[in-house]
Amino acid sequence: MNVRAIAAQALGQVLGEGRSLAVVLPPALARVAPRDRGLLRELCYGVCRWQPELQVLLDGLLNRPLDPREPMVRALLLVGLYQLHHLRIPDHAAVAETVAAARQVRKPWAASLTNAVLRSFPRRRAELLARVEADTAARTAHPRWLLESLQEDWPDDWPAIVAANNARPPFTLRVNVLQDRRDAYQARLAAVGKHAEPVAVASAALTLAEPVEPAALPGFAEGQVSVQDAAAQLAAPLLAVEPGMRVLDACAAPGGKTAHLLECIPDLDLTALDQDGDRLERVRDNLNRLRLAARLVRGDASQPADWWDGVPYDRILLDAPCSATGVIRRHPDIKLLRRETDIAALADRQQAMLLALWPLLRPGGRLLYATCSVLRRENDQVVAAFLAAQPEAQAQPIRADWGRALALGRQILPGEGGMDGFYYAVLVKPAAAEGTPCSPARG
Repeated sequence: MNVRAIAAQALGQVLGEGRSLAVVLPPALARVAPRDRGLLRELCYGVCRWQPELQVLLDGLLNRPLDPREPMVRALLLVGLYQLHHLRIPDHAAVAETVAAARQVRKPWAASLTNAVLRSFPRRRAELLARVEADTAARTAHPRWLLESLQEDWPDDWPAIVAANNARPPFTLRVNVLQDRRDAYQARLAAVGKHAEPVAVASAALTLAEPVEPAALPGFAEGQVSVQDAAAQLAAPLLAVEPGMRVLDACAAPGGKTAHLLECIPDLDLTALDQDGDRLERVRDNLNRLRLAARLVRGDASQPADWWDGVPYDRILLDAPCSATGVIRRHPDIKLLRRETDIAALADRQQAMLLALWPLLRPGGRLLYATCSVLRRENDQVVAAFLAAQPEAQAQPIRADWGRALALGRQILPGEGGMDGFYYAVLVKPAAAEGTPCSPARG
């Protein structure tokens, strides 16, 4: 089947059913030849990344709005416009292939509409791009509510945030230091023609010049390396685990931070908790590949009575469910799927998890609150509300050479230091132990 038709089918599920690209893309990739998978990814990710802009272009080319019951046709038109406006595919080839795809979606009228719309775009490009320039949401390719939230929270930084969100993400690895040193693994990459640079603030991180299939990395199957952004690799040193500690990784899936903790200190009594059974299996798969072990428990972090054995934890990592607005460059469908009304509900859930997990922390223990959000309603405002409800809790300042200090916690904005957007806050009960045995590197 035409790769553009398959892209439209996948994107139609995102646009019409609110399904995640991470869910619909893998089966779509399985339907195309290996040589076409790069183009399929490019079309799907590109349309999601630029949809606010592409939709304004499409609206200007249509005589009347499309029937909302035809998300696949809308997706196909967006696929065509993405090729014409953002890719180096010749116009005639992009139009011909997309019209051919329209014939395969079993809508007799779709091919003629697609042909008319896409052939009109080059002639009307200047006029249509003027419409985009006049619309801030379209020009920045961000939904209006999100753009306004970024402008409110980060009045001096929002242009850089939206630019980073629209850029392609770096491909960063975490070397398993139980099996190899970072410099040694960097040399192994160089030996197979893959250039990588160390990340100064994360002691096990290497960023490749070009992304590759993870399975093609030296030693990947043997657990010598994982794919993980450097910002996510900062959680383990902040938690400051020590041998023998009892540790809870709440909301653990897919298991990257769980594994990193064990790579730093293998001798941990670590429980990986997640509410989703399928996602918990991904934790198991990742740990098996890395030859690591943890206790896997299915449960809701806000309902510990259903799963907790009553023994306190020395350390708790709460990587809370959030809007994921710090990782839009990796998951551009967030622009299409997330709604403004989601944020208050997410903040309530984050607060509920903090309040529920705090009693599980022993005196002298440490809880690390983390999100991949850049919205302050999910970050320092959640921590402030928690501290107001728990007077015994103390926020420990994070002194680091990454991100920026807030009154409570520390924020990395997307693109800063080449990293994803992340927020961290360290919360301690009185007499918390100090020390960072898995400390970030300086080079």
